[in-house]
Amino acid sequence: MPCEGCAERDNGSTDATMGFLLLGFSELLRLRALLFLVFLSVHLATLAGNVVIFLAVLMEPSRPPMLLFLCQLSAIEFCYTLVIVPKALLSLSADGSTISFAGCAAQMHLFVALGGAECFLLAAMSYDRYVAICQPLHYVVVMSEGLCLKLAGASCLGGFAVALGLTVAVFRLPFCQSHRINHFFCDIPAVLHLACTQNYLPELPLLAACVLLLLLPFLLILTSYACIATALLRVRSTLGRGKAFCTCCSHLAITFLHYGCATFMYIRPKSSYSPTRDKMVSLVYTNVTPLLYPLIYSLRNKEIRGVLRKMPMRRRIAKCN
Repeated sequence: MPCEGCAERDNGSTDATMGFLLLGFSELLRLRALLFLVFLSVHLATLAGNVVIFLAVLMEPSRPPMLLFLCQLSAIEFCYTLVIVPKALLSLSADGSTISFAGCAAQMHLFVALGGAECFLLAAMSYDRYVAICQPLHYVVVMSEGLCLKLAGASCLGGFAVALGLTVAVFRLPFCQSHRINHFFCDIPAVLHLACTQNYLPELPLLAACVLLLLLPFLLILTSYACIATALLRVRSTLGRGKAFCTCCSHLAITFLHYGCATFMYIRPKSSYSPTRDKMVSLVYTNVTPLLYPLIYSLRNKEIRGVLRKMPMRRRIAKCN
């Protein structure tokens, strides 16, 4: 049912000139300086951690499949934080920050695309663990470098394709309410909340994207770990089961963090939208979890630990040469 003023915005021309105002944390005036310092410190630490892992893997002459996947995951997290955090820091330095219609669409597209690519990549990593534990004799043949590169490329292409469809569907909607987004970036629920529609049709693209980016990869991950659990039950040695499970710990921790936040944020009706609560949850998955990922890799993955230990030695050799 159309609302007053929608007709002039149906073609998107008015939206494109007006843009949006990201309110950020304008209600927390006294804590703004502290939040800025905390965000900046976390942001720099996240970038540094992912860069170290990315460079460490690139310097490794022989890279097993899991290292290749972790290298791509670090690159995704690096870009992910650059898409969100700088604009959030800018909104903390003033009473919000403006963003153009095209800029908001680009930010949403990149945010969804990188998050979707991570979902698909986590599914590929679960398949790697399945082959390593359930088919160890065929691991080298099955998980060839060519297959790993194809899985990595398909993860990125799949994420960007779904994100493009979702972004186009969202920004074709008429925005008749205030153009003030009560968030620190152009998150999907916050932008959908501004659309002047009285039905649930605008939520269908988001539902479809959730099925493609969240449900299907998660089902693949569950299937892989169901097969892994079945295989581990047949292992008589407790030590053997423990070693096999340890190879999955880092991947499981990242999966629960990523899917837990994403499911809470996006698989729910528009009517349950709460700006304050959503901003708090968004803080976790855009600032805290990207910082935790490098720590999880370095603490729980023996291949990453081995590569990181070799970095000082390689530096000394390079200086000698």
